[in-house]
Amino acid sequence: MFGRREPVPFAFVAEADRFRSNVTPPPRERSSLGQMAGRWLLGLTIVAGLVGSLVIGTPALTPDKTADQPQQSQASERR
Repeated sequence: MFGRREPVPFAFVAEADRFRSNVTPPPRERSSLGQMAGRWLLGLTIVAGLVGSLVIGTPALTPDKTADQPQQSQASERR
């Protein structure tokens, strides 16, 4: 059913674990004050949006207390 498989040398995989590069990456550039302020504002905007949607959506999720009483139309109140 399965064909005869050729042996694959995995020595290169073992060597890859031991390989160390002598090239160091350049140091990270520090964020400017404007970039940091922009990140904070973006984070605050996202948090405010989530909190606002929770505050606005919570009353819609609470059970309605008038749903327990049978509803009567205004026409049935006329005598």
